[in-house]
Amino acid sequence: MKRIDLDDLPPKLAALLTGAEAGEEVLLVQNGAVVGRLTGGPAAPPEAAQAEPELPPEENAKEIFEQFRSMMEDEF
Repeated sequence: MKRIDLDDLPPKLAALLTGAEAGEEVLLVQNGAVVGRLTGGPAAPPEAAQAEPELPPEENAKEIFEQFRSMMEDEF
């Protein structure tokens, strides 16, 4: 499956893609020819429903520290 990160797109384009209603099609056109077609799906569930369960504070701090350490190692 191909993936498009909407944060990497210009805001107007991202709004067009996220504003597609369920079943509505968005045509991808290049040089006047249709090169693709996207069909809008049902709305995603609210963020709260997708959120991971809360970790205890010490586990949360441990996870944040591990991510920070990993980023530092990648940078240097």
